[in-house]
Amino acid sequence: MSELPLAGFRVGVTAARRAEEQIALLERRGAEVVHAPALSVDPNRIDEAALLAATRQVLAAPVDIFVATTGIGLKSWFTAAERWGLQERLLAHLGAAEILARGPKSVGVIRRFGLRELWAPESEEFEDVLGHLRGRDLAGRRIVVQEHGQSLSMAAHALRRLGASVETVAVYRVEGAEDPEPMFGLIEQIAARRVHAVTFTAAPAVAAMMAAATSTGQRDDVVSAFQADVVASCVGPVTAAAFEMWGVPSVYPDRSRLAAMVKQLEAELPSRAEGTALEVAGHILLLHGDQVLLDGVEVKLSPAPAAVLQALLVNPGSVVSRRDLLAALPSGTAGSEHAVEMAVARLRAGLGTRCVQTVVKRGYRLATAP
Repeated sequence: MSELPLAGFRVGVTAARRAEEQIALLERRGAEVVHAPALSVDPNRIDEAALLAATRQVLAAPVDIFVATTGIGLKSWFTAAERWGLQERLLAHLGAAEILARGPKSVGVIRRFGLRELWAPESEEFEDVLGHLRGRDLAGRRIVVQEHGQSLSMAAHALRRLGASVETVAVYRVEGAEDPEPMFGLIEQIAARRVHAVTFTAAPAVAAMMAAATSTGQRDDVVSAFQADVVASCVGPVTAAAFEMWGVPSVYPDRSRLAAMVKQLEAELPSRAEGTALEVAGHILLLHGDQVLLDGVEVKLSPAPAAVLQALLVNPGSVVSRRDLLAALPSGTAGSEHAVEMAVARLRAGLGTRCVQTVVKRGYRLATAP
């Protein structure tokens, strides 16, 4: 077996920004990478006129509490204010308020511009900022919330119910990838369990992927794949929280960093593959990612027989019909039962003729030990 920890594993990458860095980290560890950007390379589109109007609205009255949610959004806002000749006034205005920051990136920008946050949650989660506010008397308080690419109107409404006057400042809106085809291709691979993990570095990327899966009618298949076989790997808790509404479990490292996310996958994927050893026709069959080992010797399989093996392994020893095996074959394979027979023949050539049994008029099964 290869000494590279991710050899034999296929990983989908949904990032657009810093994608090359992430792909390099994965490939150096042996992973095969499927790159499908979920968002635009420059996703943060600023509506200058709308932002200027929102800035003037903020300056129109004293602010009691200011909530900063992202470093890039805050920096973009302050930079735009400088172009309008309003930066010094805006900083002084917000500096007189109680400043809450969602995480270290927004804290960094706050301090860089000479301001100081009063509180930030250790979790880096916006929900904890809301919890902090909900525990206080907000009657008559004016709160300004800098949005983070997606609308926070529901959060603002919840705070208004507590008596606060709340305004949201939409610095930018996140836009989807210019070419959606790679994402559609990745969605097909997720649904077919042909990738072992998919990485996400931003919550909007999760929303974009699920929207694309919904548009192609594959949302339920994608959710099922993530719930059972495909690892949803997130850079941090904020991104992971975007999966909660779908009932999808996800993993994320203690530190919200690319290298930490990849390091976590080094341990996560091999550990999940360790339990796939089976006794088949007197041999030990072991799957490590996409690597197939028979009695410790790697067996090279082309896509069609590999797809048949994966289908037979879903319930080892159970009969799988020719129709179901045909559906499992890679797209582009000739759509007939003869294609299934050819794929089974090639699988037998790789594993040995006794490893795959024919069940007359029903289909095929692995010859697993009773």
